[in-house]
Amino acid sequence: MLFRRHHARVRAYVLRRTDEERADDVVAEAFTAVWRHIDRLPDDPLPWLYRAAHNCLNNDRRSRARRARLTGRLAQHHQDAPDHAAGVVEEVRLREALWRLPDADREALMLVAWEDLDHRSAAYVAGCSAAAFKVRVHRARKRLAALLADDNSPAEEAAR
Repeated sequence: MLFRRHHARVRAYVLRRTDEERADDVVAEAFTAVWRHIDRLPDDPLPWLYRAAHNCLNNDRRSRARRARLTGRLAQHHQDAPDHAAGVVEEVRLREALWRLPDADREALMLVAWEDLDHRSAAYVAGCSAAAFKVRVHRARKRLAALLADDNSPAEEAAR
């Protein structure tokens, strides 16, 4: 029941933060973690599920970073390792600006805008107090507005 009710939202949350190839693994790990602690599940499990997915995403990023370092050491003679970020093409100016934000800012805005969480629930997912989260969202919005106002954004230069 828990899986059927929340899988789509948790998967959407993860897909907005990683590629589709990794998303299913991350979602499976998150629900596995939840299952291990099912006795501690709160009445509203969605923020808890987002937090589990957030932790699994961080674990996945660290794991990929370790693999990349190891690959770099093993292939010392091969200097032109692919830049995964260069392969990502943003389709709209807002998305481009959002991805140029620091991770914490982007995460705060995504939790409120896309996941539709209130500040208290979003703060739980982010691992901070509601007051700190409210400040984080305010600052993130200001930074996003500044990026959008920047006339030298890559999207505008490419359009010229």
